[in-house]
Amino acid sequence: MLREKEVKTVLNKLKKRDSWFLVDYTVNPYEGCSCNCQYCYIRGSKYGENLAEGLAVKSNAPEILEKQLAAKAKNGQYGFVGIGSATDAYIHQEEKYRMTETILRLLLKYRFPAFISTKCALIKRDIKLLKEIDQAAILPADLGSTLKRGVILSVSVSSLDDTISHMLEPGAIPPLQRLQLLKELKQEGFLAGVNAIPVLPFISDTEEELDKIIFAANEYDADYVLVGGLTLFGNEKADSKTLFYKFLQRYDASLLPKYSSLYESNYYTVSCYQKELKERADRICERYSVRNKILE
Repeated sequence: MLREKEVKTVLNKLKKRDSWFLVDYTVNPYEGCSCNCQYCYIRGSKYGENLAEGLAVKSNAPEILEKQLAAKAKNGQYGFVGIGSATDAYIHQEEKYRMTETILRLLLKYRFPAFISTKCALIKRDIKLLKEIDQAAILPADLGSTLKRGVILSVSVSSLDDTISHMLEPGAIPPLQRLQLLKELKQEGFLAGVNAIPVLPFISDTEEELDKIIFAANEYDADYVLVGGLTLFGNEKADSKTLFYKFLQRYDASLLPKYSSLYESNYYTVSCYQKELKERADRICERYSVRNKILE
């Protein structure tokens, strides 16, 4: 049973639209995540609390969200709502608590579009509801003529290696099952793609490994592939940097000095790496005629 937590606000307005995911708002029905990804940017960052304390459900989220959505709709402030920016919308406990389902019903009621990225198959439960939102949502004026869809769905894949996935993402379904989920979502008619975020330096970001991910995404009918790097926060026991370096020690300790050089004293990689990763991803996406962004 999850801890219950009451919140004062649940719909978060971004300072500007996210250029990758096209979201203007975020909603997190849960605190923490059962996927338990060791590299999760929430661990030790300013964007969320340390995950060591365990999971919590925001018990009053529906009432708070309805008030916030009603006010935004009244003023015509429509925008994509990203469900699960700091958790997976379909963590295992969602099957019992159905908080994401409730949020989707509110988005449908007030006609807000939705973006979801997941590593969990439970999203299939809400296909009918997502289709209704896809048709009914009111888009922001500057997206209406180009997007014409009220729902954007992604599966997240950092590596196609089951061993790595099991070590780093113990609560998520295996990578190939995520790609099969993507194919099923596409067959249902959704705009859907792959978030190759984060790719792992010297592990899944190489030409060969990134080629495998983008090739597989294309084979499973992805509309797009978004490629992003790994951020590592904090030095406490449950922070992402600490946990990821423990993974490296088990997986391949020879990579530790390379990571130290790549990150220096920052939580992000050096700028030349970021430039090279983008160029590599763009080149491979072009090779397979896959978009490297959601919009054309």
